[in-house]
Amino acid sequence: MREVTLTFDNGPDEATTPRVLDVLRRRGIRATFFVVGNRLADPARRALMARAHAEGHWIGNHSFTHQGPLGARTDRGHAGAEIAMTEALIRPFAHPDRLFRPVGGGGRIGRHLLSAEAALHLQENRQTVALWSAVPGDWKDAEGWPEVAFAQCMAQARPVLVLHDIAGGAMAHLDALLGRLADAGATFAQEFPDAVVPMRRGVATPGFDAHVMPEGGPPAECRAA
Repeated sequence: MREVTLTFDNGPDEATTPRVLDVLRRRGIRATFFVVGNRLADPARRALMARAHAEGHWIGNHSFTHQGPLGARTDRGHAGAEIAMTEALIRPFAHPDRLFRPVGGGGRIGRHLLSAEAALHLQENRQTVALWSAVPGDWKDAEGWPEVAFAQCMAQARPVLVLHDIAGGAMAHLDALLGRLADAGATFAQEFPDAVVPMRRGVATPGFDAHVMPEGGPPAECRAA
């Protein structure tokens, strides 16, 4: 049976997040919201995070500024601050595993995701890194992304789907996509499969280093990404 793990990045957003939460509540689906810390200075957005938590959704950390992949930065203290500042803001709502999703820069997976400093910080603070396996590009194609999302999910047994609760209108199609997946026999699981979790509670898998930029900094093409 195909199980889809549904996640939302970059919120909360005053217009989009309530619509997403309403759809999920009607369908009885629980997801994970990876929030950007500096958006939580707005009390209305913080209230949306609280609502998501109260309705059974998991809250994770998606950095403080979302300025780019952490592996592309070599300045000391940057990675620790990006992770720790958001972690402090979400602490009352955070999942016990202290979920962290790195910025991918367009959904890419590779060494650019984390710097050595970020990896050490996550290990020392016993955090869990949650990646993804389906990225339909809803932020850049508000109308065409559902077809891509459906195809990506149906091609995997345990897809972890990344969507974005941000402005732009893409989530107007969320309910239709979820219905189409359900009609195709898919179910929805909140848990993250091991395949997308290279570190769990500070313990790295043997493949974790494939997501960490070596000491010395990124190559020129990564710095420009």
